[in-house]
Amino acid sequence: MPEHHFSPLLHQSTAPFSHFVRHGNTGYTAGIIGQRADDGSLVSDDVAVQCEAMMNNLKTLLGELSLGLSNVVRTTIYLTDYEDFEAINAAYARHLRDPFPVRTTIQVAALPLGAKVQIDTVVGF
Repeated sequence: MPEHHFSPLLHQSTAPFSHFVRHGNTGYTAGIIGQRADDGSLVSDDVAVQCEAMMNNLKTLLGELSLGLSNVVRTTIYLTDYEDFEAINAAYARHLRDPFPVRTTIQVAALPLGAKVQIDTVVGF
């Protein structure tokens, strides 16, 4: 039976989703953006600042579950402009270490709140 978790440390969205679901030895995060926990707004219009906050939000969520970034086995990065690819890579590489998780990067038309970058992950236990 899947275990669902909605983080009290991240923005308390009224949207119908869980921040994290564990099924067996695998866990899945919802899409995470560079959002402030208190009011849900984006931390900045700057993609690098958004990416730092996004990664910190991911670490917060995983930490609540006694997990870390070393548990991440797969990421999907959604970005609205491939011109931001290098800035996103730089922030991503400051948080995740070699050997890196499997990753897919996709350019999309839009993200929640006008965010420029979003991540979702698969983690192993």
